[in-house]
Amino acid sequence: MNLSVKAEPVVSTNSRWDSIKWFLIVLLIGGVVFANVFLPEQATTVRLLWNLIAILIVLGVFSVTQKGKIAWNFVKDARVELRKVVWPTRQETIHSTIMIIVVVIITALFLWGIDSILLWLISFVTGQRG
Repeated sequence: MNLSVKAEPVVSTNSRWDSIKWFLIVLLIGGVVFANVFLPEQATTVRLLWNLIAILIVLGVFSVTQKGKIAWNFVKDARVELRKVVWPTRQETIHSTIMIIVVVIITALFLWGIDSILLWLISFVTGQRG
C-alpha cells in the first residue's frame, strides 16, 4: 500500500504580477458589490448575468495566481483520493445503523438504571421519600 502523495511542482510566478492579479480580483468583487448596492434599478436577470460573468472572470484570474494553482492542485489531489474511498453497501449501512441504535438503547437503559439506583440510594440515606 503506497501512501505517498505525488505533488506536482507549482511553477513560481513573479510576486509583482500576482499582486496585480489580486488587486484586479478585489477591484472586480468591489465593483460587483457596488453595482448591486447602488444600481438596484437594473433588471434582476441583467444583474445576475453580470454577477455570473464577474464570478467567472474572478475564478479565471484566481486560477492563474500562485495560490490558485496550489488550490487547483489540491482539488485534483482530493478527487484522486476520493476515488480511492471504498463506500459501504446499502446492506452494510443498514446493518451498522441498526447496531448503533441497539447500542444507544442499551446504553440509555444502563444509564437510566444507574440513575434510578443512585436516586433511591440518596433518598434512602437522606430519609426522604418521594
